[in-house]
Amino acid sequence: MTRKKALIILGGLIIAAAVVAANFYFKRQTGIVVNTEVLRNRDLESLVSASGKIQPKTQVNISANTTGRVTRLAVDEGQRVKAGQFLLEIDPRSLEGQMQRGVASVAAAESSLAQARTNVEQARTGVEQAEAQLALARQTLKRQQDLWKDGLTTKQDLEKAENEVKVREADVRSREADVKARTQDLETREQQIKQEQAGLATTRYNLNQVILNSPIDGLVTRRNIEQGETAVMGTMNNAGTVLLTIADMSVLDAEVEVDETDIPAVSLGQQAKITIDAVPDRTFKGHVTEIGNSPVQQTTSTTNTGQRQATTFKVKVTLDEQVPDVRPGFTCTAEITTATKANVAAVPIQALTVREMLFNDKGELVHEPPPKKGRSVEPTVSASNEPPPGHTRKETEGVFLIRDGRAVFAPVKIGIAGEKYFEVVSGVKPGDQVITGPFANVRTLADGEPVRLSEQNRPGSATAKR
Repeated sequence: MTRKKALIILGGLIIAAAVVAANFYFKRQTGIVVNTEVLRNRDLESLVSASGKIQPKTQVNISANTTGRVTRLAVDEGQRVKAGQFLLEIDPRSLEGQMQRGVASVAAAESSLAQARTNVEQARTGVEQAEAQLALARQTLKRQQDLWKDGLTTKQDLEKAENEVKVREADVRSREADVKARTQDLETREQQIKQEQAGLATTRYNLNQVILNSPIDGLVTRRNIEQGETAVMGTMNNAGTVLLTIADMSVLDAEVEVDETDIPAVSLGQQAKITIDAVPDRTFKGHVTEIGNSPVQQTTSTTNTGQRQATTFKVKVTLDEQVPDVRPGFTCTAEITTATKANVAAVPIQALTVREMLFNDKGELVHEPPPKKGRSVEPTVSASNEPPPGHTRKETEGVFLIRDGRAVFAPVKIGIAGEKYFEVVSGVKPGDQVITGPFANVRTLADGEPVRLSEQNRPGSATAKR
């Protein structure tokens, strides 16, 4: 072999090796760059988050039970009070005048009632006397009738006895009518005195209400009255003046508004964590004690497609801990634990996606060839609109796994949702390599499409070691 021929062969081998190496390199570099995570078991906690206000469990509004000017005021806003402690006094002078007039009126009515009772007794006595005289007149008439039969009396004496009976009968009827009239008068006076006594009792009660004491131990959270101002008593059409508000701050509620989509998962007794904006770097424990059955408000929120009505429900979460220096109305956020699962398979939330997939007549997933590069179809729509005979297409929730350098779609059934992970009930298992991003690539990824790992997922990287 000549030297020239040997050089030609050597050059050909070098060129061939270069071509092979180039092909291997470019083949290795093909495919969409993706991030992955190895699926493993985790402890999951499903949370419902809502914002609201801190309010006391027990809050009492002190209103006026009588109208008058406030003559004494003993508390300031923010002051702590004990049950029975004096709060304020309303001018009692007008009520004292009413009290005196009421006492005099009742005394006069009682005197009149006593006289009416005496009159009734006298009338009843008169009836008894008239009845006795009638009985005597009838006896006399009977004797005259017997004597008349024997011819021992005169016609004049007989007629006189008959007339006497008629007179006595008329007298009895008259006296009975008088008793009835006096009895009716007595009943009228009894009703009148009851009204006078009721009016006096009302005045006495109102007089007792001019001094207002605290009904509970608590904090004066609001004072709407000043000394010298007039307190107005509430009526049917007027709520009256709320003079003071006293709140028991020993037991607090976080009153939050939960979206209608989350409210079915919330139930009484569920544990919650409450954060208060005015008390940073601290979390307080609580539990759900009340769930509203009616929406509390409807607000309009703007979206890309227009406007929609957002409906929320009030949920009360009672704090299980004392909160230092808290005041009603503090803004808070409650995270309610609606479900927990321990040591279950979980995929990252960002890995979950939806695709329109092909299924055969047995309900088994059919993996179609990926669309050609440069496709214009959406990832959720198959390149072929019409499925083969006996096959159907339907939107399916799932994740993409890496199998032999390709993205393979795996339908999954999801359980509870944690903060960053979904529970997987079926479809994948611990140890599977799930594609988690980038988001834009996961959104457009097709089943069976070639993929390659990003630098952070390459063997030896920190991410890959985790």
